[in-house]
Amino acid sequence: MEGFSVGVPEAVCLGASLALSGICYYLYRKSRTTVDKLDDAPHFTVDGKLKDILKVTPGACLQYAVIEGAVQPVGEPLTSHFQKEIAGVLQKFMLTQQRLVWNGLSSTWTDSERVLHQRVNTVPFVLVGSDETAVKVLCPLQASGVHTEITHEKFHQVNYGFGDIVGQYLSGEKIKGQLETEEMLKVGATLTGVGELILDTDGVLNLRPPSNSAQYFLSITDFDSLRRDQESVAVWWRALTIASALAGASVLLWVGRRYYCHLKVRWEQEQERREFERMQAEAPRAPAAAPGPEGLQDAAEGRAENACVICLYRPRNCILLDCGHVCCCHTCYQALPRRQCPICRQNISRVVPLFHV
Repeated sequence: MEGFSVGVPEAVCLGASLALSGICYYLYRKSRTTVDKLDDAPHFTVDGKLKDILKVTPGACLQYAVIEGAVQPVGEPLTSHFQKEIAGVLQKFMLTQQRLVWNGLSSTWTDSERVLHQRVNTVPFVLVGSDETAVKVLCPLQASGVHTEITHEKFHQVNYGFGDIVGQYLSGEKIKGQLETEEMLKVGATLTGVGELILDTDGVLNLRPPSNSAQYFLSITDFDSLRRDQESVAVWWRALTIASALAGASVLLWVGRRYYCHLKVRWEQEQERREFERMQAEAPRAPAAAPGPEGLQDAAEGRAENACVICLYRPRNCILLDCGHVCCCHTCYQALPRRQCPICRQNISRVVPLFHV
């Protein structure tokens, strides 16, 4: 690849596309594995037969199983701070600051938010089946999936004075207000759990995060909706993987095309050089007379006047057509960045040797 180099933008684009493709493919395989495990997971009804099944299972453990039941607290439930009639077992409170930030690149105000306060409360709870059989849910905060619903949401708008408005434009930040949100997993809600199901020595059924690195799910939607959500995530990661791989392939094709054009130009120059040398070799040559002292001086002056205007060293030995200028040697002609005459800037269609008689 002599004389050819990959540009910095091309190298950056190629490296970024390869790195992005690898990351997206890893996330796609991870999400695809999760969907496959969900498909293979057995479904069980929370009833008295569940204990019998686990008793005959090696280790009294099912590594990945799907159950569904009604949420009931173990002890006193949590009460909503804003609606006292709502009780739950998991409560999330968040206070965020909504603001506009000036973006100098796009010259626009963009939305942004900052968490000012966040609090999570939880109490032990179980999933109860039709015959009051209960499965205790462990580590609910480690679970994925939508397992809370909004019970309170209020936006507190900020009022500005003239000085505040001027200060916002100077600082490039406008505070819109504060958003107060409360989410809860309500008592009595139907919850789908996917995880490791075990029967401990006390005869209590437990649902906990899987020990085989599978994903732990708690969702207030049904299993089919949960699976569709995970399937859509896998599809998105697959699309991003393909898109980034196509971008990398496009960069490779562009570099390959440039390299092909580089080789083509070098091949054409080599062919042109050989043809030029052949025409020079076939030209008739006049016998050279023995030069005297004056002849040597005239020859030196002639070489200086006939020197290439580019390298100022080699003699002019070619005619540039169609303009007909004789101004350079064939070596410098081939090194021209553009096939244009150095004198008149006309395009050069072909070159023929110059013969001195």
